[in-house]
Amino acid sequence: MIVADRCLHLQQGEHDVEVPVRIFAPQLDASAWSCSFEIGWPGEARRATAFGFDSVQALVLALQMIGAEIYTSDYHKSGTLNWDDPKTSDARRGYGFPVMASIRDKLIGDDAKYL
Repeated sequence: MIVADRCLHLQQGEHDVEVPVRIFAPQLDASAWSCSFEIGWPGEARRATAFGFDSVQALVLALQMIGAEIYTSDYHKSGTLNWDDPKTSDARRGYGFPVMASIRDKLIGDDAKYL
């Protein structure tokens, strides 16, 4: 079950391509909690799972994994990925996902201020 989602936007020439991010409800597996997520990159969606001691840890780790995937992507590096409307003047405000301390230097906009 999807518990949260966000739509990012990718500028490809004249076209705005939606990049949906979906977070699924944490589930208790045999020995740990898991939280799956999906990023709908053009051409191939990426689905992965974070594991934690409890449901909160699994969810936080999934959010950080999403942030890491986005901030280390070629789309971010090229400046073509946005959360807001890319036609607005403040479109590079960040994506609203946390990252682990080791890549915080990659954060932009509001993410760099508040996360």
